[in-house]
Amino acid sequence: MNWLWIVWPYLLALLTLVIDLGFSCHAILHKRDARAAIAWVGFIWFVPLVGSILYLMFGINRIERKARKLRAEPKYEFAPLADPCYRVPSTILKQFGNQFTAIATSIEKVSCLPLVSGNEVQPLDRMTCYPAMHEAIEKAERTITLSTYIFDNDITGKKFVSALCLAKKRGVQIRILVDDVGARYSWPRIFRALEQEGIVHARFYPRRTPWTILYTNLRNHRKLLVVDGKVGFTGGMNIRHRHSPDAEKEHAVEDIHFRLTGPIVLQMQYVFADDWQFATGEQLDVERWFPELKETGSLVCRGIIDGPDENLNNVQLALAAAITCARDSVTVVTPYFIPDRELTAVLSLAAMRGVTVDIVMPQANNLFFVEWASMALRWQMLEKGCRMWLTKPPFDHSKLILVDGCWCMFGSSNWDARSLRLNFEFNVECYDRALCQRLQQMVSAKIANSRPVTLDEVNNRPILTKLRDGIARLFSSYL
Repeated sequence: MNWLWIVWPYLLALLTLVIDLGFSCHAILHKRDARAAIAWVGFIWFVPLVGSILYLMFGINRIERKARKLRAEPKYEFAPLADPCYRVPSTILKQFGNQFTAIATSIEKVSCLPLVSGNEVQPLDRMTCYPAMHEAIEKAERTITLSTYIFDNDITGKKFVSALCLAKKRGVQIRILVDDVGARYSWPRIFRALEQEGIVHARFYPRRTPWTILYTNLRNHRKLLVVDGKVGFTGGMNIRHRHSPDAEKEHAVEDIHFRLTGPIVLQMQYVFADDWQFATGEQLDVERWFPELKETGSLVCRGIIDGPDENLNNVQLALAAAITCARDSVTVVTPYFIPDRELTAVLSLAAMRGVTVDIVMPQANNLFFVEWASMALRWQMLEKGCRMWLTKPPFDHSKLILVDGCWCMFGSSNWDARSLRLNFEFNVECYDRALCQRLQQMVSAKIANSRPVTLDEVNNRPILTKLRDGIARLFSSYL
């Protein structure tokens, strides 16, 4: 056995060489960012074996692979989405101008859903949203579908349960889908109340093991309410007391939600039906849950599905397309602003081209680590001519982008990696000058109650503050 003592260092060196070479090849083949690939390959070779172990633990993107595996089942089959009567004629697009036609053409390559005309969209704020949703539920005759990230078991959540219970007693068919992680924001969870009332509900991707309960990737962050298949609500609002008009001012959360009617509601119901089938295996009956929809307005809209499955990067590409085509103005309203390199570049280039770029964020964020990471990135946009505004309390959770006074997109997505790469999201793009003018007025009111961020302010932060923010930025892909 003496020969083992002689050769084992050489065998270990050979094994280390093979392992490091294997993981280096994996990084080269699978890392989309060349800088990330170089960093990992260098780390693997400068710290033999240990670098490979760390790459195995943190460097391999299992999120997209896991999402694709989870969503590998057949998609919800729904033929009416391909019906020509629900698609926008090419002549309608010409009225918006070349840049908007270019935006529509680009997003057509991204979204699996078609542009549809004949819609009406009504913006709602904290004072008007829940009353409008309750009114729709009270008028329901056939069906209600509700998907939300957070459904708190508080006074507001209980009011929704009561309204749903009354609808159920009228014979309305109800399906409720709540994300498993989002449901944990209150205790006891809302599922107990739903079960007591006999309301059909499900959890999205439940985590049952202790070591995965707090793992917040692959969450369903979509907010969808569809009543009778004809009236839809979507935007940024969860169901919790802080969003209600009765919330105390110091604890309130401002937001923008939207009431939609017309063919676009068909797409919202389709997204819910696909998520419901994934969560429960039940296929919603087309005749009951998908009535024929008539035109209710003049807006041209399209749903944009986003998630870490086959829909990865859809919203990010849509944002990049719209900002790249902008000629006059881009207005972004978001609670969490940690754009990646690509979105930072297109915003900066737009400002450098002379486009007025306004970015509106809360002055005091509810997630301090996200606020720190955001501070570390602000100089890049300010230096190129973007304008930044910090809204005064209460915390503003609105999610909105406006381009050239004619195109807007709203929904559940934030400007951070978790929304754009790790969660399942739903947004709606709209082409309409009257709607965008109304939304611009709402944003202008926010800006009037804001203070500007200056480049000097950002550059003159204490060195320890800059170091804190820089460290937070290193984790921006996970926030």
